[in-house]
Amino acid sequence: MAGEAMRLNPGDALIVLDVQRDFCAGGALEVSGADEIVSVVNEMIEEAADAGVPIVASRDWHPIGHASFRDCGGPWPAHCVQDSAGAQFHPDLRLPEQAVIVSKGATLERDQLSALNGTGLAERLRRLGVRRLLIVGLALDVCVLETALDAVAEGFETHVRLSGARAITPEGGRDAVEKMRMAGVFVEEC
Repeated sequence: MAGEAMRLNPGDALIVLDVQRDFCAGGALEVSGADEIVSVVNEMIEEAADAGVPIVASRDWHPIGHASFRDCGGPWPAHCVQDSAGAQFHPDLRLPEQAVIVSKGATLERDQLSALNGTGLAERLRRLGVRRLLIVGLALDVCVLETALDAVAEGFETHVRLSGARAITPEGGRDAVEKMRMAGVFVEEC
């Protein structure tokens, strides 16, 4: 489903996924163009704060020797190791103090791609009366995709704004958009 830009209102929440140094320029798992989304994401954070809606920022927060790391049999280079410089949010990302921080992949043997998988976030959002989600961040073809699919499965009306996301590969990005649309996600091309 294509969609026009969602305006944030009561009953909505903004989810900002993994805008961390290791996914940006010079990081351990650099996503091409990641730095370009920071100003767009900051505008959405400002809009969410002005609207008084919850702002959630997820982060990969892996222990040393995490199962997703290539040297431990996983698909990725070591990245976003707990308390490392690479695990920190992008230095220009302007998260307000009231933002909810959700850590993913924090146990040694289990990876978590979705901010809604095993974090308690879906229940927390429901308690806050949230019915609609606007999702942005990194990477479109991994954590944005998985979070959006889980959000739909959890019963949230789900929007992904492409101007606030980047994919690891162009093909992966196209496939992710197709999968999200097929699942009922509103993909905003603005």
